[in-house]
Amino acid sequence: MKKRLLAMTLAGVMSVGLLAGCGGSSGESSTGSGTAGSSDGTYNISVIVKLTDGHFNKVMAGAQAYADEHDNVNVDILSPTSATAYDEQTNMIETSLGNDGYDAVVISPLQSDTVATLVASTDKAIVALDTDFESDKKSAFVGTGNKDAAKSGGQAAAEEAKKRGADKPTAVILTGVQGDETHDARLEGYKEGVEEAGGEVLEVQYCDALADKAANAMEAIIQKYPEGVDIVLSNNDDMVIAAAKIVQDSKSAAFADTILCGFDGNQSAIEAIADGTVTMDVVQLGYDMGYKAVEAAVNVLEGKDVESFIDSGSKVVDASNMDEYIANMKEIGVWEE
Repeated sequence: MKKRLLAMTLAGVMSVGLLAGCGGSSGESSTGSGTAGSSDGTYNISVIVKLTDGHFNKVMAGAQAYADEHDNVNVDILSPTSATAYDEQTNMIETSLGNDGYDAVVISPLQSDTVATLVASTDKAIVALDTDFESDKKSAFVGTGNKDAAKSGGQAAAEEAKKRGADKPTAVILTGVQGDETHDARLEGYKEGVEEAGGEVLEVQYCDALADKAANAMEAIIQKYPEGVDIVLSNNDDMVIAAAKIVQDSKSAAFADTILCGFDGNQSAIEAIADGTVTMDVVQLGYDMGYKAVEAAVNVLEGKDVESFIDSGSKVVDASNMDEYIANMKEIGVWEE
């Protein structure tokens, strides 16, 4: 049975019809208690992501790579058409859970509560990917340790500011929706990183993770701090790129040397580092995330213990290691020329 990347549409989901055995059941979140796959020894796994973008292209490549390296593992990778296509993803999940051909389902939820409800009665092995959800059916969550990742970015930015002459680096944070678990963790990590490196967070701007709101916030920051700030930390790449454009357009000498740090590792942000408009980026290791998620699902099916949280890792990319990172992305086929 060949491994394949399905069309990223709902029609692609409805076309799936694997002839495989019944799915394994997940155990406690820290252990695997799944059963074997189909009668010929294969494991058939549905991987459902949030959308197709720079980050999830890497996630999907990693998931496919695990299957390519293991002859007894097949993955079908599915994605809704956008990050707000909630009904579309719900249909994908329902179809995969109801398909006897799948032994496990790996899910990156658009709506965590909805997914928790959908998997409540399944006997298949369930793994959360990129974004967590609460369920006793879930065996593991594989994703970025957002607080630790952001902390490393905050520390790196503060240390760079010191190199540029700041005695006590000042920082502003552009974050997402208040109360969002992911953005709150990144916010907390940024604060800790800056403060432990001897810096100070002047204020936090809640921008709903949207570029236009980040641009408006950056305009306000430039007006509020005419003498400049040393660091602007963003919870995603869209916001840092928007902030960088405002800094450029303002032609403010006070902000000319401001360190701009994004979060995600999208190609657009790495290219912005290359052209000097963004200073650094906290990169999620999406390829490893996808690879480890499928690996975790297989381990559950084989009855092996799995950690309840598997950190797929992160790294800070700046001008010093940018070329190495780009070369690696090209090697795994997720860098667009």
